[in-house]
Amino acid sequence: MKVSVYRKEHFNAAHRLHNPNWSDEKNQTVFGKCNNPNYHGHNYDLIVKLDGHIDPDTGYVYDMKVLSDLIKAHVLNKFDHKNLNLDTDEFKNINPTAENIAVVIWNILRKEIDLKFDLTIRLYETERNFVEYSGN
Repeated sequence: MKVSVYRKEHFNAAHRLHNPNWSDEKNQTVFGKCNNPNYHGHNYDLIVKLDGHIDPDTGYVYDMKVLSDLIKAHVLNKFDHKNLNLDTDEFKNINPTAENIAVVIWNILRKEIDLKFDLTIRLYETERNFVEYSGN
């Protein structure tokens, strides 16, 4: 019997959506105000979902304090109050779209969490716009 557990965190970050292989006009057409050369910011909500079996000794699927600490150490400390384009190695050569941010976070956390747990990342860029990635 698998059970899902969720941890919600929050971080603020700036970014610019831009493809350096395109003209300024094409970038503006495709990305609109998200292509602002002075960047723009979001208040991201991050939900980390783990699916696994309940440990008969603890009653936990996963210790939520451990999960919270992992997210803080490996994600929030890297991205919170940062310009993703300028301040992070992860997005030096990757356009920091919500989709790419979710994949990067999944890859970071996948290295830290035992493979016996299924991992899903849901990232809200705004209240109405969000993405989800499960490693598939």
